[in-house]
Amino acid sequence: MVQIPEKPASSPAPRPVPTSADVARLAGVSRATVSYVLNNTRAVRISEPTRVRVRQAAEQLGYVPHAAARSLRAGHSRTVVMPAPVFPAGPLYSRFVGELQGALGRLDYTVVQYGGGAGPYGDAAARAWAELRPIAVLVPGPGLGPGGVEVLRRSGARAVVTFGPEAVEGAHALIMDHEAVGHGAARHLHDRGRRRIGVVMPEEPGLETFSLPRLEGVRRALRGTGATLTELPLSYEEESAGRLAARWDTLRLDAVFAYNDEYAMLLSRALQDRGVRIPARTAVVGADDLMLGRLLRPRLSTVRLELPSGRELAALVDRAVRDPGAAPERRVVLGVSVVHRDSS
Repeated sequence: MVQIPEKPASSPAPRPVPTSADVARLAGVSRATVSYVLNNTRAVRISEPTRVRVRQAAEQLGYVPHAAARSLRAGHSRTVVMPAPVFPAGPLYSRFVGELQGALGRLDYTVVQYGGGAGPYGDAAARAWAELRPIAVLVPGPGLGPGGVEVLRRSGARAVVTFGPEAVEGAHALIMDHEAVGHGAARHLHDRGRRRIGVVMPEEPGLETFSLPRLEGVRRALRGTGATLTELPLSYEEESAGRLAARWDTLRLDAVFAYNDEYAMLLSRALQDRGVRIPARTAVVGADDLMLGRLLRPRLSTVRLELPSGRELAALVDRAVRDPGAAPERRVVLGVSVVHRDSS
């Protein structure tokens, strides 16, 4: 008996993509009105009930404006490209980026995080970002040079904003002075009578952008005081912290600035496991003022970083987009203050 193979079930036909014409029919308005409402155009007066009706019709149909088509009509996009950072992003940075994305969204920009690539940004990275034809690019970290800024400008970017340790010619710059972080931590420890101070230097790639300036800040604060400085390479893993703690008797340190709160908590746990009393034998200071540091025992002293709000940076982007010929804004935006708790 010959078996006839069953005919495979046909997959359901794809649903048609809703268009602005569909929204217009459902809302009882013109396509132009749909465009004005969904693109937040304020130059044309449209009553609030009509706006609500259009938005409800778009939601019911699952319609969203076509970004590429809108860009062609306007001659530019509303896309802001944010390259993924080349350093491990901690909670403080993640919170800042989340606030920034929300603030830009409220100004009708679409934020695209561009991933991929390691090491400092360069002209090749700028060319990759330029392919997206963004209206603005926000660059976290070093490496972008004047050539990269020019590539982005020629591709139509009206604003290039960097936030890092130094300004770049042709770009707006939010300069973050990380030397001040190490300087504040070292002055705090020295003022409390500590004279043999270690500085944790993370071994994770990318963090040298921050760790080297912080080390220099400690060095500057201790210059001429007679206090000693010892660099302490440390990976962010328990085994590395355990190995460092095992050497603590030979290091003879009475204080440590542990780069940030995460490394401070990692090292504190390893030191306590070895019987090192904090702060009686060794004072510990971190940075970033994370909530977990307040839950640690003893509570962690830290350097609080005051970053610009996401709303401030979004406003800077918007000003630059509206006036692309304006002189670049450049300002130091990283404020620091030492928070003294039990660990020091």
